[in-house]
Amino acid sequence: MTLTEDDIALLLRLLETPTAGPLEVGRDGPRPRLHQAQRDYARAAAPTGFRTVHHAPADPADLDRPGVPAAVREAAADPGFLRCQPSLVLRLGPDTVPRERTVMFNVHLDTVAGGPPASRDGGLVRGRGAVDAKGPAVALLAGVRAARERSPRLGRDTAVLIQAVAGEEGGAMGVLGTRPLVDRGHTGRLNVFCEPTSGRFLTRSTASMTARVSVRGEDAIDDRPHIGHNASVLLGFLAHRMGRSLDGHARTGAVCVAGLHTGTLHNRVYGSGDLLFNLSYADAGAGRTLEREVAGAFDTALEEFTASFADTALFARTAADARGLTRLDWPKRGLPVLDDRDAWGHDLLLRAGVPRWPADEPAFTCDAIWMAGVPDACTVVLGPGDLAADGAHGDDERVRLSDLDGFADTVARLLTAFTDATDGDQ
Repeated sequence: MTLTEDDIALLLRLLETPTAGPLEVGRDGPRPRLHQAQRDYARAAAPTGFRTVHHAPADPADLDRPGVPAAVREAAADPGFLRCQPSLVLRLGPDTVPRERTVMFNVHLDTVAGGPPASRDGGLVRGRGAVDAKGPAVALLAGVRAARERSPRLGRDTAVLIQAVAGEEGGAMGVLGTRPLVDRGHTGRLNVFCEPTSGRFLTRSTASMTARVSVRGEDAIDDRPHIGHNASVLLGFLAHRMGRSLDGHARTGAVCVAGLHTGTLHNRVYGSGDLLFNLSYADAGAGRTLEREVAGAFDTALEEFTASFADTALFARTAADARGLTRLDWPKRGLPVLDDRDAWGHDLLLRAGVPRWPADEPAFTCDAIWMAGVPDACTVVLGPGDLAADGAHGDDERVRLSDLDGFADTVARLLTAFTDATDGDQ
């Protein structure tokens, strides 16, 4: 077994360290202890030869760019938002080793909120981040350690970078963690994003966008409900009609009719509210098509609402004013997608005994999108466990130690194969 008891102790310590970011816990929630988690991780990596080459939050200027979700821009008005979400870069090997002889691994140490307390029951470990992605992060270190034992050239003639980032969860989409590190050149010839893929390498990563339908009208009380604008009925109708219209696109990407909120009281008519859609796409063209389809579904549903409710006693005012009260905007859109076609890297992975992700199985969204368009680079998503089967983001998130051990062995084989393949490049 490649994993040691010290590795398992590190994993439990990381799981006990809360690292859910402000977008997950809210502005008034506890600050994530990412500094501590990353320091613990760096200390554990040091005996293998890793040294810290970067440990800092993103610059405010990194968020003044296209593609930054509106929620991130708004949250960044608080100076503490970035300060409490640093990212770490570790390096094994001298700075003189060029990028073409470097492998980069990306792991995110931030998590979604909630989850089970950290625990171990024999060969099973539970806790928020167990499979997504603190478990893979620990297995990665064990794999590099094993690779060094097999190949003394690793860390001398070839280098390894580890990005241990913040800002992957909570809808931040990597704009405050991975994207700035990629822009600053912390990448390799081979780049592996450690997410649960059941040990298969995935060459694609979708991106997602968020559409928001908002109503801003006048409230009313329950004694005279007809004099106000009923955002609950209007948004409920739009959710129904738009969801039905967009259903056909669920065959090519995820279409999620998400949150609908107006209010919580039983004796009030709420005149304002919001309806959210989260939509993923596998290529930029599909994303633009989906944007147009959402806009079309919105216009059609709004027209249908106006016609259907114009003669009602309770909702005639809402119907008459609906077009002026309701708008569609995009808190998040325009993100790139990954579709890696690097044959050299794919052949290397296959020679190392890493199977492909099936072509007919849908991809998912992760920070690997920020490697799209980086020249002379192979980028894949690869990691232990399964997002659904192991309860990622759920109340029973878990990981099998055997899966982590298998991933550590995969990392060792891959790094050994990479070192052997670049032997003639010196």
